[in-house]
Amino acid sequence: MVKGVEEIWLAALDSREKGDFDEAISLAKEVVEIEEENAEAWMAIAMWSLPPPTRGKPIQPSLQQSAKSISALKKVILHEPENLEAWNFGGRILLDHLGMLEDALQWWEECRVQFPKNVTPILEQIAVLVRLGLYEECAERLVELNDEGMDEPTSQQAMRMQGVKGMVDRASKMEKEEIFKPQDPNHPRWEIIEKMKKVKPLSSTFWLVAFIAPIVFIFGSFAMTFLGGTMFGFILVFLLILAAFGILTRLSMGLLQSRNRHALDVDRAIDYETSSGKLCIPETIRGSVVYNSMLKNRSPAVIERLEILIDSGEKINPKYQPKLPNW
Repeated sequence: MVKGVEEIWLAALDSREKGDFDEAISLAKEVVEIEEENAEAWMAIAMWSLPPPTRGKPIQPSLQQSAKSISALKKVILHEPENLEAWNFGGRILLDHLGMLEDALQWWEECRVQFPKNVTPILEQIAVLVRLGLYEECAERLVELNDEGMDEPTSQQAMRMQGVKGMVDRASKMEKEEIFKPQDPNHPRWEIIEKMKKVKPLSSTFWLVAFIAPIVFIFGSFAMTFLGGTMFGFILVFLLILAAFGILTRLSMGLLQSRNRHALDVDRAIDYETSSGKLCIPETIRGSVVYNSMLKNRSPAVIERLEILIDSGEKINPKYQPKLPNW
């Protein structure tokens, strides 16, 4: 940095330390006006545009804050494309706070150009494709994960890989006979959703407590009766209970998804609306119990975007297909 810019930058950092984010952002913008390619300042603008944590807890950003942040992050990767933190940060903003799934796919595709051997961009693309119901494309990306040229995943990435693979497997099995396409107003799933619109989805916690725990308790009681007379038997019963709980949980997740499919379908419809910028959810379902239940899981920024889309009233083309990168 030149001397004048360095002084402004230090003043920005000082304002940030004092908690004056507006002043810090204003000074950081002065820096990039002088040095447009200053990726560090752009990164600061992206981070400072989001609300700071309160008592250590993160605060969800508004639509305006999210939009400002992603705009600054685009500048970061323009001038410093090797900044993996910016890529990861931007991917979360696009997906979690803006609901722009198509843009998220393209974002991670551009990240792959910079990091062709890193598994994270592929994992993130697969997670998006599952939400859109594009399972053939998921299969293609899964094959790429096992390519010999890919970097050895970290322990965190390996756990993420297992989670993503399980998510693809469960979702594809649930929709084996019929993949829900919310852009089609005549899709048969809409009729089922209409019938179940007053039914809330079951949470995984309730499912475990109400269905899995009683079975494991009964199993454990019988096991303790026959095997729990000694210390070795007590340990064996404890291990059997843990194993039974794990096995039943994994086996029953498919049943839980099937029970909640109407809610998962509504969730996908919301994704299609926020991705396309057009509406596809019938008015009889919007505002229903199941719709409101799924909306509670969305960030304030996504809800703001939905309100804007609803006010516009523009309907999605029944032939709409999500725009995918040039794979």
